[in-house]
Amino acid sequence: QVQLVESGGGLVQAGGSLRLSCAASGRYAMGWFRQAPGKEREFVAAISWSGSTTYYTDSVKGRFTISRDNAKNTVYLQMNSLKPEDTAVYYCAARIVGRVAGSADEYNYWGQGTRVTVSS
Repeated sequence: QVQLVESGGGLVQAGGSLRLSCAASGRYAMGWFRQAPGKEREFVAAISWSGSTTYYTDSVKGRFTISRDNAKNTVYLQMNSLKPEDTAVYYCAARIVGRVAGSADEYNYWGQGTRVTVSS
């Protein structure tokens, strides 16, 4: 069983930055998803096992960056220029197949989530 542990969430003002981390061991493609109150979980970003391929949802392109340090078994989500609409619980997920994917159904393991609140 793969254990994923997110950290780095918190309260930030609009325009600010946060960096989320997800500790995960194993050769997995990784993704970040988020779920805002009253909304369905949505895809944010994904990265291949090698880190050579990344994929973002349109609403975060140019503001968020996904990266990984396989030596540290950690995946990051750098979030800049945060907006109130980015407020959500953010989840990291692992996919056994090493390619990036944008659907929650394609991920095999999930973390417990870390809350991000962006105030206006």
